[in-house]
Amino acid sequence: MAKQKTKVTLVGVVLAKPGLDFVYEGSVCPECEDCKVRKVCHNLQPGKKYRVVTVRSNTRHDCPVHHEAVVAVDVVEAPVVALISADMAIANSRISYEFSCPKTGCRSYRLCRPDGIIEGEKYVVGEVLGNAPEPCERGRSLKLVELRPV
Repeated sequence: MAKQKTKVTLVGVVLAKPGLDFVYEGSVCPECEDCKVRKVCHNLQPGKKYRVVTVRSNTRHDCPVHHEAVVAVDVVEAPVVALISADMAIANSRISYEFSCPKTGCRSYRLCRPDGIIEGEKYVVGEVLGNAPEPCERGRSLKLVELRPV
């Protein structure tokens, strides 16, 4: 597999730890509007899951949103664990992820609609992790997989 391209962004000092996964929610703070480093802070795609790869310790900027400050980090798009139809659960295959279940009360709902997945985007089935931890309430045959961004 090819090495993933990293992207430089800013995160709060408390969150700047290699291996930390987070879902970028987008720019929602009015305090960010006039900030001089706003473009670097908000250069990720909202709704996607990212992983901090390295922390650039020589950069530190005061921030009214993050209590201490923000620092520059290198991030990559992180894999997401999800449930998909068993017939699509083939390692190294490409799929277009669709949210197919509206049952918010189901115990597997968070795996069928995981944070960090953008509906309609393409993903590669990285690894088939096994059967669904709970039977599907709709009677579907599901597999637990690790999805990687294309």
